[in-house]
Amino acid sequence: MNTVRNFLLRLVFIVLLLGLWEAAVRLLEIPAFLLPTPSAVGMALYRGTVTGLYQEHIGVTLMETAFGFIFGSLGGLLLGTCVALSRRFDYFIYPIVVMFQAMPKVALAPLIIVWFGLGMTSKVVNSALVCFFPLMINTIVGLRSADEDRISLMRSLAATPIQIFTMLRVPNALPYIFAGLEIAMIFALIGAIVGEFVGAQAGLGMLIQSMNFTMDVAGQFSILLILSVVGLVLNMSVTLVRKRLLFWDPASRQAGIRPDKN
Repeated sequence: MNTVRNFLLRLVFIVLLLGLWEAAVRLLEIPAFLLPTPSAVGMALYRGTVTGLYQEHIGVTLMETAFGFIFGSLGGLLLGTCVALSRRFDYFIYPIVVMFQAMPKVALAPLIIVWFGLGMTSKVVNSALVCFFPLMINTIVGLRSADEDRISLMRSLAATPIQIFTMLRVPNALPYIFAGLEIAMIFALIGAIVGEFVGAQAGLGMLIQSMNFTMDVAGQFSILLILSVVGLVLNMSVTLVRKRLLFWDPASRQAGIRPDKN
């Protein structure tokens, strides 16, 4: 019952915000090219959906985001593990990675387009570069946060380094890793959109750019709404996996693993 009530309260709050937005734009007579009304955004969303325009470009952006997330996550996990377990990697590689990450990806995106072309590959590369760093940091912190007393105890019981890694360090790092995955998923979407802004043949970012040239502000708002929903769904998918796999983690239980008794 509490879940249904909270959902209804959230829905009412959203409706009130939309109503205030509609009233403010109409009463203040704000031009449509500056701020469209929610009804105009809804009509633009309806037209784009009925014609199939949005579905085509959503599929392209989702593919770029998914591949960028996969490759970026694998890179973040592997590099984070190497840095956490090896002092040489930590000393020589980690500063270079931090320096590279400090470069704005918006500035790198044109070079990536030149190197990999206007197709999907350049967007996947840009998405992976944006999303791998948060996961790498969380992996390093998680693997290094294992209790030293437990490590000493396992060593006294003749445990091998691989056993210590698989039975202690990895389970201890999983909450950190999934927290990084939640951030990486959103960053992967942002990286794909940034790549589409710079140069693309399809995708929601390219569609926003084309609507910007035609001053279709309502259409741009409708795509921003789609991106918000897509980002929420992607984040919820990672959260759902975390809740199912990390049922033993206190943070996961507080997030809603235990069923509501009411």
